[in-house]
Amino acid sequence: MRLLIPIDGSSLSQAAVDFVASRSTLMASRPEIELLNVQYPIPSRAARVAGQELVREYHAAEAESVIEPALEALRAAGLKPTVTSVVGSPATEVVKRAQAVAADLIVMGSHGHTGFKKLLFGSVTGAVLASSTTPLLVLRDKLAADTDSLKVGIALDGSDYGIAAVNFLLRHRDLFGALPTVTLVHVVPDLLNLVDPSLFDNQPVTAAKRAQVEALHLAAFEKVMAPARERLASTGLRLSEVRLTGNNVGDEIAAWADKTELDVLVIGSHGDGALLSAMLGSVATRVATQCRNALLFIQQQ
Repeated sequence: MRLLIPIDGSSLSQAAVDFVASRSTLMASRPEIELLNVQYPIPSRAARVAGQELVREYHAAEAESVIEPALEALRAAGLKPTVTSVVGSPATEVVKRAQAVAADLIVMGSHGHTGFKKLLFGSVTGAVLASSTTPLLVLRDKLAADTDSLKVGIALDGSDYGIAAVNFLLRHRDLFGALPTVTLVHVVPDLLNLVDPSLFDNQPVTAAKRAQVEALHLAAFEKVMAPARERLASTGLRLSEVRLTGNNVGDEIAAWADKTELDVLVIGSHGDGALLSAMLGSVATRVATQCRNALLFIQQQ
């Protein structure tokens, strides 16, 4: 597995490094890890005054101060990561480097207490998510556990994006530990609260009507679960399924993830490099707005 970890010296980027270093099953598989530090350019006028050599020395010194703690943590885990340091726009350089090294995953940290709107509009993490098709693990305020085997939730909606999330788990099982607990979750609409009461002549909903709605819920749930269940059936993973009911899918999933104390919630989404058109207002955005858990976005073109 090839991992790209952007680092900037913040506690959040160090948390991303520490999380990777804590994955003992992953470490045993000897993943290829690259640390990427991006230094902002010195304003051109100041650079001319200082001179190119001084600017280079400044950038080199700043990069070294950021890189060394991350290197120590990964070397202590028995790894020999590569290091790249560049000058430019952080999000742009992260996306370019992920493509250049064919990274399987980018691991980044982002504050979660201000909601996903801040992540969407302005932060480096949001800009990477907006323009990259490489899977992205975002560690939030509620960090993923440092134990090896994780509690993983995969949100399914019946689309290919959910299946892409399942396929990522199967390709990179070591990331999730030796014995991860995997829960497939799907939200069915609350049909009784969706329909116009006048359809029932404003009469109380009968037991027969409730049974009819329950049958519809079961059929919809089974249709979504069956393809993922088939892929996971013979893997030996500890697997369970959860059916939620509600008409705000993102809120339901986020509340469940928090209550269940998931380590990582996996969400499949569009990966066409246009986050605002692909995700804004979508279930994935709503989940991320409400969810404090680590989020793994599997983007599919």
